[in-house]
Amino acid sequence: MNLSRIMKQLMLCCLGLLASSALYALQVSDDRGMVLDLPSPAKRVVSLLPSLSEMVCALQACDHLVGVDRNSNFPLTLKNVASLGSGLDPNIEAIVVLKPDVVVMSHAPRAVERLNSLGVKVLVLEPKTHADVERVLQRLATLLGVDGAQKLWRSIEAEINDSANSMPLKSKGARVYFEVNRGPYAASESSFIGEILSRLGTKNIIPASLGPFPLVNPEFIVKANPEVIFITAQEASTLSSRPGWGRINAVQNKHVCVIANHEEDIIARPGPRMGQAAAILAHCLLIHGRFE
Repeated sequence: MNLSRIMKQLMLCCLGLLASSALYALQVSDDRGMVLDLPSPAKRVVSLLPSLSEMVCALQACDHLVGVDRNSNFPLTLKNVASLGSGLDPNIEAIVVLKPDVVVMSHAPRAVERLNSLGVKVLVLEPKTHADVERVLQRLATLLGVDGAQKLWRSIEAEINDSANSMPLKSKGARVYFEVNRGPYAASESSFIGEILSRLGTKNIIPASLGPFPLVNPEFIVKANPEVIFITAQEASTLSSRPGWGRINAVQNKHVCVIANHEEDIIARPGPRMGQAAAILAHCLLIHGRFE
């Protein structure tokens, strides 16, 4: 084999490697540890988690969304986007018809497996804490080929800090209980809601060791005797009738922060509106916790 032939083969090999690397110009890892390869930033995106839908829109990429789950209702422009059912059990056939570059969603094993089997690329993202939200924003920005993730995160942090700085000293260390829904399921110290409450200077009676949103024994709550209770409007009327709860300081003193229906989504979603959530919780503490 002469030298010119060897050089020609090496050149062809290098060109092949360059073509292969160009084929996948973008790589994004997800929360399963899987790496998603794309030839270019995603232009057609399906989001099956409301918090992810909000993040995409907050990154000024709402026009990239071609489909969302039925609970993705903010911003209001999403009402014009195809609704694909539940995030856990979405309309797979409808997703395939939309031909998305990628589907972003929380980990729903059956749906993920089915989508992958049909050749649909899936990026699993699970924002559960503030650190998760910062990380997920950056990964979505990379996926979409847009800037602004860090600027957006700094804005969220600044809003939370503003609410924290608005709290009077006498509210510091107040023992609080946040009920997510009847069970009762609570937001613990390790949840994104718990992190906001900690930033506001309160002491959550539900420890991080129980997990972010544990099912709690009602007797535990009675014994912990919180000074302030956060609860939805739907469940607020049941407090005094719950066995033993009439003895809780928060119930006796009417230090109960009732989360209005229109505020529930803001508080319940880890994402761009966490600054607004902090403001709502801080205001509730000031008014209903009698810490003005």
